[in-house]
Amino acid sequence: MENYLSVGDSTATEKIIEKSKFITNSAHVENEQEAKAFIEGICKKYADATHNCYAYIADRGISLYRFSDDGEPSGTAGMPMLEVLKNRGLVYTAVVVTRYFGGIKLGAGGLVRAYSGSVAEHLNSAKIKRYQNCSQLAIFCSYNNAEIVARFISKKQAMLLNTEYGDGVSYVVAIKQEEEEEFTSSLNNALNGNVKVELQKNYFYPFDV
Repeated sequence: MENYLSVGDSTATEKIIEKSKFITNSAHVENEQEAKAFIEGICKKYADATHNCYAYIADRGISLYRFSDDGEPSGTAGMPMLEVLKNRGLVYTAVVVTRYFGGIKLGAGGLVRAYSGSVAEHLNSAKIKRYQNCSQLAIFCSYNNAEIVARFISKKQAMLLNTEYGDGVSYVVAIKQEEEEEFTSSLNNALNGNVKVELQKNYFYPFDV
């Protein structure tokens, strides 16, 4: 798999269902250890909650996954939450739904709808990112050419990560790996070779979907 979908930065969302409060949190996780650490943090934050149910997929092959009903009837929380992640095509993603019981029982079907619906609505407002192979490039130029380089970067699908000023100006950008050659060539042509571009590293970067 050359790219995959996961959540980016995400805030908590909440909803009230039959007087019970459901709070949903999600996170991008690189491995199972990060998933467990995220879940542990949420459980500590909401230690007074009735339930902290979770699901996560910690690989790209959807073979490393776990879920928990945390005391809810078996099959009514964790598995429905996991199915939402699968249906959305999200991997390397962990989600926790915290419930504060409001006194009205929902029944098995109601719980499934409540937990799966909480995750689905949360993901609708979360920032979904496509993680793709990228090349991180360092671009060095003179102050005279800095504005030209800045405009060039803004017109390309390159993510500006850092700018530093010294003897000249240096930009650090992330560009999709398959676009690296064309990006570098076009930039050199635009400045008649009066620019230096160095590849720093390759990795997966969360580009906007």
